[in-house]
Amino acid sequence: MPTALILGASSDIGLAIARKFAQEGYDIQLGTRDPAAISSTQSDLSIRFNIRCSLHQFDADRTASHEFFFTQLNPSPEITVYCIGYMSQGKEMEDSWEETEKIISANYTGAVSILNIVSRKYASQKKGTIVGISSVAGERGRQSNFIYGSAKAGFSTYLSGLRNWLYPFGVHVITVKPGFVYTKMTENLDLPSLLTASPEEVGRAVYSASLKKKNTVYVKAIWRWIMLIIKFVPEPVFKKLKL
Repeated sequence: MPTALILGASSDIGLAIARKFAQEGYDIQLGTRDPAAISSTQSDLSIRFNIRCSLHQFDADRTASHEFFFTQLNPSPEITVYCIGYMSQGKEMEDSWEETEKIISANYTGAVSILNIVSRKYASQKKGTIVGISSVAGERGRQSNFIYGSAKAGFSTYLSGLRNWLYPFGVHVITVKPGFVYTKMTENLDLPSLLTASPEEVGRAVYSASLKKKNTVYVKAIWRWIMLIIKFVPEPVFKKLKL
């Protein structure tokens, strides 16, 4: 039975992805900062889908622990999904280096640290799939979330290069761009329903992309066209917009 490692398993998106892969017969490894907080999820997935589900302590910020974390997994997962994210906005982001650093660490530094380790393993065995949950926010910097957007832009570029590097080894890398998602991270935002996905939609999109070996996935297809338009707005005009 194949195994999927979900990093950021306590997030709404992480839990939805774990449920979808469990439903499809995968054993699940849940990586999260506080495993005890989702012990009920472990039990539920194991019983509901008759699979093996294990809990593992994983902290994206503690990069020195990542090598040991991944090498001690038994079995080694066939698919690794990184869905850790952190976002703050406005004055909190602008005035606090601590907030800025948390955004960069969760969305980029921690991701690169663990996925470099996963990549070496998958390249050596000439198989495996890596999925990174990035964001449309990384496609052009906007005043409302430029730190978060720049971290996601870096992550998307990293995944693109990783996909290029790992292709000769038979390892596939998928970039997922959900757009707006109804989660705890966005619960204080007024989100347009047409452009906003549920965590379950993200879970289905990730599983489908892994089967079809897709490269870049927009969970809501409309975002591909929205971002295409935004990217083509001339900079002298764009810099005056309130976005």
